[in-house]
Amino acid sequence: MNVNIEKENGVTIARLEGRMDTPACLEIAPMFESLEAEASGVVILDCKDLAYISSSGLRLFLSLRKAAAGKGGDVIIKNISNEIRQIFVMTGFLNLFKIEG
Repeated sequence: MNVNIEKENGVTIARLEGRMDTPACLEIAPMFESLEAEASGVVILDCKDLAYISSSGLRLFLSLRKAAAGKGGDVIIKNISNEIRQIFVMTGFLNLFKIEG
């Protein structure tokens, strides 16, 4: 699992690549904590290359959303696959996030 974080025009973009399973989430949790620190602005999670997300991954997304809401920021999820979209529908996450692409 790779997470590449960069800033573009004041927006924080995290590009997620690989499988966001439980072991990967333990590894990338510190990166999501740094995203939470940036959550007063717009944070984009680009999931174009995300192949899978587990409940642990959904928990990281939800934690980031809560941090953003508390700071007046916003989380936008971009480019999710149909498989991940189905997971978001089944878990109710589709209604919690702004989804683009």
